Amino acid sequence: MRLRVQYNSPVVLTFALLSLGALVLGALTGGWTTSLLFCVYRAPLSDPLTYVRMVCHVLGHEGYAHYMGNMTLLLVVGPPLEEKYGSKKLLFCIFVTALVSGLVQFCFFPGTALLGASGIVFMMIVLSSLAGMKEGTIPLTLILVAVIYLGGEVVDAFTAQDNVSQLTHIIGGICGAALGFKMNKR
Repeated sequence: MRLRVQYNSPVVLTFALLSLGALVLGALTGGWTTSLLFCVYRAPLSDPLTYVRMVCHVLGHEGYAHYMGNMTLLLVVGPPLEEKYGSKKLLFCIFVTALVSGLVQFCFFPGTALLGASGIVFMMIVLSSLAGMKEGTIPLTLILVAVIYLGGEVVDAFTAQDNVSQLTHIIGGICGAALGFKMNKR
């Protein structure tokens, strides 16, 4: 029997590869492409790249450690979600989460920039906790994820002095819950 490598989760794998490409491109250009294309910040609405950055910021990472932290979780949690919901629905969830977090950053935090896939990862964590949801029930896993992960992010938002956007994690979790309830309702 011959074994072959299977591209088993096209959306998740493509996302990870695009993020790696953005990281390498950023390293080769001294961060120029990262700030030009892969992080969202307040910029004129007349600049067409403002709209690109609104979504593509999730592909950018500040360095290899940042990339690996996000991709490790993405590659563990994402494939089962893609298998359950399908590639199109998962891609839609990624797009919505990227757009919402990009818009919040653009509108409410004009003096800072945002990049990274952690909002997408948090969306997937919450979405996965809803994967086994039955009609008329709320999974205990969702409650625990909300308390442990999202509760921790709320606490960190007020106490941590770091460059981590806890609000993006919270937005990702909210998007995951809203999209998960919507998709499981059908």
